[in-house]
Amino acid sequence: MTQYLLSVYQPDGPVPAPEILEGIIEDIEALNQELKAAGALVFSGGLYPPEKATVLRPRSGEVLVTDGPFAEAEDHLGGFTIIEAPDLDAALDWGRKLAAATTLPIEVRPFQQGPED
Repeated sequence: MTQYLLSVYQPDGPVPAPEILEGIIEDIEALNQELKAAGALVFSGGLYPPEKATVLRPRSGEVLVTDGPFAEAEDHLGGFTIIEAPDLDAALDWGRKLAAATTLPIEVRPFQQGPED
């Protein structure tokens, strides 16, 4: 089995209204239960907005610390789910379900298995 990162990309801007967000949270929780029941869930979590980020940049033998996101963008990583799946098609099926639950774009990317990948 290969592990896959399902990245949730969220647009910058205000959080959806509570009545909209409530249904999305319920759908995500239901999907997480489905992933657990299938033995596919490794870990899942949401992230604070980019303003809460701290970026570490190596420069001239030192590491600079900067508050805020790595780069200005129209969207940002809002959360992620790590799954185990037998192949890319199965991972894409889970990604489709996550896209439907979050109503947001999902990037599906496999983890490297070793140096030969």
